[in-house]
Amino acid sequence: MGYGWWAVGDVNDGTVTTDVIAKEVEDQSIPLDGAVDMLLVGIDSREDAHGNPLPDEVLDMLNAGVNEGERNTDTMILVHIPVDGTRAVAISFPRDSWVELAGGYGNHRLNSAFAYAYNDTFDELGDTAPNMDELENQAKIAGRKNLIATIENLIGDAVTIDRYAEVNLGSFYEVTKAIGGVEVCLNRATRDPKSGANFTKGVQTISGKKALAFVRQRYGLPNYDLDRIVRQQAFLGALANKVLSADMLTSPSKVRELVAAVQKSVVLSNGWDLGTFALQMSGLNSGGIDFYTIPTLGNTNIGGADVLEVDPAAVARFVRSLTTDGGGDEPTGASPTEESEPAPEGQARDGERPSLGLVTVDVRNGSNTVGLAASVRDDLAAKGFNPGEIGDAMVRSSSVIRHAPGEESLAQYVADELAGDFLLEEDASQAPSHVRVVLGTDYPGVTDGFGGGSVVAQHQPTSPTSPTAPPTTPEPQINAGGVNCVN
Repeated sequence: MGYGWWAVGDVNDGTVTTDVIAKEVEDQSIPLDGAVDMLLVGIDSREDAHGNPLPDEVLDMLNAGVNEGERNTDTMILVHIPVDGTRAVAISFPRDSWVELAGGYGNHRLNSAFAYAYNDTFDELGDTAPNMDELENQAKIAGRKNLIATIENLIGDAVTIDRYAEVNLGSFYEVTKAIGGVEVCLNRATRDPKSGANFTKGVQTISGKKALAFVRQRYGLPNYDLDRIVRQQAFLGALANKVLSADMLTSPSKVRELVAAVQKSVVLSNGWDLGTFALQMSGLNSGGIDFYTIPTLGNTNIGGADVLEVDPAAVARFVRSLTTDGGGDEPTGASPTEESEPAPEGQARDGERPSLGLVTVDVRNGSNTVGLAASVRDDLAAKGFNPGEIGDAMVRSSSVIRHAPGEESLAQYVADELAGDFLLEEDASQAPSHVRVVLGTDYPGVTDGFGGGSVVAQHQPTSPTSPTAPPTTPEPQINAGGVNCVN
């Protein structure tokens, strides 16, 4: 890896930077805690990294549509790379998440945090900026800072963002051309005139125009923007797989082309020494990169806008569970002087609590107790699980938890957190890390007065005579180590 980067020369020379990270953080080429926490942002901009408009012929080729000056951030991914640099966790934030924006703008979609601050700053400085380029630059900086602050507020004290990378519509075109395309896989053929998507089923190599269409399509997908997020994760995983391959990193000419593409289409925060960063990542391979999406409470309509409802506390717990690398204040089940063996891949060490936020739980009410599904769903959310959908089912006498193949331990873990007894059933229609609780008339739920009509399940302690093995940690949505077939 070192030879390929060395042959390029100073990779920082010519890279576009932006002043959005606090000076005391920016000055650390290696962050103080050793870990890198980067916010990767994809913005709906028809400009290159230097602020030059993309040529009309490029826009036509990319099927990007008319430039209406929008500054919405359609892709937001927090990338956490621990101090040893041998793995990475990438956490996606859906663009339509309904959150409180930083800067006093109130509650809006997450992808508008940049635009609100950008527009305000542009108006405020319009008469005082020395020229249009400087006005545009200051407005962009304000937008970026407000987006960073909004996400940091949402995730609490889980991490501090110390790096920022911004890509635009042309980035996918430039970077995939430079590396010769990436390999992706689709579960079914798909076509969408809005994004220009026209793909066959199965494995295929995409670059340039097709790469942009692949990550932009949301119409015609079963889960709309959530499926688009998984598309983006699959694409970035394939991109990482290609970039980190020996064939790529040992070829100075290919690395030079990649660096040139990045410099043309990517904006990075100040103080990011790319040479040092490359050395930090020298032990990383694509199999060490996992992708997740923050938990949401489902679709809702607020003020006429279709949005995704989120619970900030659940999001903060979720992010913290994925970014706690040890050495912090959280207990790990071992004394400070104990030597503990690393856990097998995908499993928790003895005494550790699994990352509950990785398990999504839907609840169906097949009992005769009104409101029981909502009560149980909320109770599980309070324990740290990712709350899923609620609804009714046919009345049944026994309670059951349905799980994906090979994930009985996850279902058992949910059962252990609930009252009563559950049958555990394998169900091939269940998505990985996603279980469905169906409550029967045997579930011990009783009404707790009539205040608000709430129903509270009375929990019974798990019998000490029937211990269960430590559950396995759920698999990520996407791992970059192979080709992932997606919608």
